[in-house]
Amino acid sequence: MNATSGPNPVGALLLCRADPPTVTPPAQLLREHLLLAPAGDDWSVLVPEGKPWLHGGEPVEQVVTGWATALAVSAAGWPVVALWWDRDRAGLTLAAGFRRTVGYTWLADGTPVGEDEAMRTFAARLALDPVLDVQALEPLTAPDPDADAHARLLGVVAVLGRLGLALPTGLLPGESADRLRSVALAQGAQQLEGAGWKDAVRAELDVVEGGPLGPYLRGPKARALNGAQLAAGVPLLIWGLGRRSGGWAAAGALLVAHGALGLVYDRLREG
Repeated sequence: MNATSGPNPVGALLLCRADPPTVTPPAQLLREHLLLAPAGDDWSVLVPEGKPWLHGGEPVEQVVTGWATALAVSAAGWPVVALWWDRDRAGLTLAAGFRRTVGYTWLADGTPVGEDEAMRTFAARLALDPVLDVQALEPLTAPDPDADAHARLLGVVAVLGRLGLALPTGLLPGESADRLRSVALAQGAQQLEGAGWKDAVRAELDVVEGGPLGPYLRGPKARALNGAQLAAGVPLLIWGLGRRSGGWAAAGALLVAHGALGLVYDRLREG
């Protein structure tokens, strides 16, 4: 497909650097109809089922930038790359935690209209190789009469492939939203619907507790750790108050609060 021939489609893909079970809880908090599929080693892809940019009056770039930012803020450190395209332009947006998003844009004919510094920041935040990968990104920011916007996005996907990204067969940026949805469903993508915030938070906690920190958040080890914090914090707080030492009193209060909250959390989750 050539982005300069015929009416250009409008669509988007959200590339998340985490596996599907990790992506599911924050994706449900978006309260949008999305399709979720694995996309390589520790990567997932989210495909919008609907077309909110057609109904809300907002351009597709603004819609997916908001989604990517919300996902990155609610995620536990993994970044989100949003690829988007419409009739006139195409581009990418990188969201990582609470950092300011980074974006780059091309016109439909592939003309770069972004800043080179943005692409370098994009590479740095994704921990791409500063030599080989950055060299592979540089042609995407240079004029090329043979590369339209579709080709530019495919170039981005190819570079991310160095980090393990492997989109499902037929799921390519530049296609229409309807085409992407049908391809994703044919590949067995999971349908996500907006869950209530309690269900989403509970699912997120299940993911965290299943990780390496799980034993220290809930269970015998967690109770022992929280009990030790209380045992150390109470006398430290009393000593600090008696000596009128704000620093020691604050440290004791912090230990007491952390230990008490940890025990309450363990009890609530057990129930």
